[in-house]
Amino acid sequence: MRSFLACCVLLSGCAVGPDYSRPAIDSPAEYRIDYPKAADVANTAWWEQFGDPALNQLIEEALRGNLDVKQAAARVDRFLGALRTTRSQFFPQLGYGFDASRNRASSVGQPPLAPGTDPNYSLYQGSLTADWQIDLFGRVRRQTESAQAAVYASEQGRRGVILSLVSTVATAYVGLRAFDRQLEIARDTAKNYGETQQLFGLRLKGGVISEVEMAQIESQYQQALAAIPALELSIAQQENLISILLGRNPGPIARGKTIDELAPPAIPAGLPAELLERRPDILQAEQNLVSANAGIGAAKALYFPSFSITGAFGSVSTQFSDFLTGPSKAWSLALSAVGPLFTFGSIEGQVRSAEAAKEEAVLFYQQTILAALRETNDALIGSQKTLEQSEAQVRRVRALRNYARLSRVRFDNGAASYVEVLVAENDLFGAELNAVSSQADRLTQLINVYKAMGGGWVDAADAVAGTPK
Repeated sequence: MRSFLACCVLLSGCAVGPDYSRPAIDSPAEYRIDYPKAADVANTAWWEQFGDPALNQLIEEALRGNLDVKQAAARVDRFLGALRTTRSQFFPQLGYGFDASRNRASSVGQPPLAPGTDPNYSLYQGSLTADWQIDLFGRVRRQTESAQAAVYASEQGRRGVILSLVSTVATAYVGLRAFDRQLEIARDTAKNYGETQQLFGLRLKGGVISEVEMAQIESQYQQALAAIPALELSIAQQENLISILLGRNPGPIARGKTIDELAPPAIPAGLPAELLERRPDILQAEQNLVSANAGIGAAKALYFPSFSITGAFGSVSTQFSDFLTGPSKAWSLALSAVGPLFTFGSIEGQVRSAEAAKEEAVLFYQQTILAALRETNDALIGSQKTLEQSEAQVRRVRALRNYARLSRVRFDNGAASYVEVLVAENDLFGAELNAVSSQADRLTQLINVYKAMGGGWVDAADAVAGTPK
C-alpha cells in the first residue's frame, strides 16, 4: 500500500492531453505612432477630458448601478464556485455517519436463532469516512485548468461589459446634447419664421406681396414647427436610454456643458497593435481557448483507470452503553480501481468533441483579433474623416448664412422673389442641424477609438464598478 501511494504521488504530476500554447497571429507591429505615446493615451480616463462633471457623474452612476455589470459580476461568482468545486477533488472527502435502529431477526432464518433467544435487538453504528480519488492521469488537473480559464474568461467578459457601458453612456450623452442643440436651433428658427410670417401678413393686407408668397412663408414656418416635436421625442428617448444604462427608471437626465463646449479627447494618429492584446474580448477569447484545450486532456484521461482510496473508522454495538468502548471498534480500508474496457466509441466521441471545441475556439480567437484590428482602423480613420466632415459642415453653414442674408437684402430691394430667400433659409436650417450631427459624429468616433483600443482605462472604470469578491 505504501509503495502504491508513493507511486501515485510521483505520477500525479503527469497530465494527459496537450499543454496550452498561444496560436501564432499575423498582426501589424504598429499603425502610425510609437508605443509609449499611444499607451499613455489608452490608459487615460478619457471621458474626463470632455471637461463635463455631469458626464463624469453619469458614468460613475452607471458603473455602480448598471444591471448588465451586476449580471456579469454574478457570472464571475458562478464560475468561481464551479472552480472551487472542481479543485475539491484534489483532496480527501471526509464525512461522518450515525445510525440507531431497532430490529427483529427471523427465528427461522439462516442461521436459526437458538431457542429462548430474544429476536428483538438494537443496533448503534457510527463512523468517520474518507474518500480520496487519486488524480493519477491528470483528469482533475485538466478540469481545474479548464475551470480556472473559465473564471478568467468570465472576468474579461465583465470588463468587456464595463468597456461597452462607459462608451455607450458617453455616446448617448453626446447624442443627447446634440439633440438639445438641434432643438434650440429649431425653436429659434421657428421663432424667426413666426416673426417673418406676422410681418408678411401685414404686407399681404397692404397688397405688397401675393398670397402665393404668403403660402410659401406659412409652409416654411410649419416646417420648422414640425421639427420641434420630433426632436423632443428623440430627447425623451435618449434620456430613457441613459436612465436604463444607469440602472434606474426612465426619467430626466442632468445636463452639463453644451455640445459646443465639450472638449474632444486627445487621440493620437494611430496606435500599436500590442495595445489590442488588452482588449477584454480578445483576452476572453484566449481564456476560452485555454479552457477548451484543457478539455481535451480531461477527455483523454477517461481512457485510463481511476484509483480511489476509501476508509472508515467507527463503532458498532447492540448496546448503547458499549457504543464507544474498545470491543465495539470497527474500521475498513479499501483501494479500488475502475477503468473502461469496451465503451463502443463513447470516450472517443468525447475526445473528438473536445478537439473540435478547441479548433472552434482557435478560429474564434483569430476572428476576434481580426475584428479588433478592423474596429480600431475604422475608428482611427473615422475620427480623422468625421473631423474633416464637421469642419466642412461648419464652413457650409457660414456660407449659407451669408447667402440667406444677401437673399433677404435682394428681396427687400425688389431684386429677387421670396423663393430665393425661402431656398436659402431652408438650406441654412438643414445645414445647421447637419452641422450639429457631424459634430456629434466626430465626438462619437473619438469615443470609438478608446473603445477599440481597450487599455488601462478599463481598469480605472472597473475600480469604480467594484471587483467581485
